[in-house]
Amino acid sequence: MLLRLARPADAEAIRTIYNAEVTGSTVTFDLRPRSLEEQRAWLDARSGAFAVLVAEDEGEVVGFASLSPYRDRPAYSTTVEESIYIRHDQRGKGLGKALLGEIVEVASRQGFHTIMARVVGHHQASIGLHRSVGFGVVGVEREVGRKFGKWLDVVVMQRML
Repeated sequence: MLLRLARPADAEAIRTIYNAEVTGSTVTFDLRPRSLEEQRAWLDARSGAFAVLVAEDEGEVVGFASLSPYRDRPAYSTTVEESIYIRHDQRGKGLGKALLGEIVEVASRQGFHTIMARVVGHHQASIGLHRSVGFGVVGVEREVGRKFGKWLDVVVMQRML
């Protein structure tokens, strides 16, 4: 397994992994799949300090993790939010922990002070994954999302760098 910075050519693979979660799960609150153009723009916006890492297995992208700005206001500039997605058939192999650990290291090397994660409330595997690399729960936002006819909580997690 190779962990590396994403390249423009990875946009379609990232889009495929992400869109499967948009249409089939509540781990993202997006309701509409991304087009390839939207995915390319998303990837372009995460260059420099706001990195995207991919996990590659035998030349195929099977997961990704990203850093995004936490909030727009300048005082938040040293805080980032991370996201992580693993292709369904690759889960349970330690890939999530490897990617998450590496994106935390990237955030630290880039000089960020803290990293946030927002996890849908019932996703115990993701909450456990984040705990395993040093994130702690700092709050729960009750019924802030609605998808597939259900109200969804968000568990807010944080790791100081």
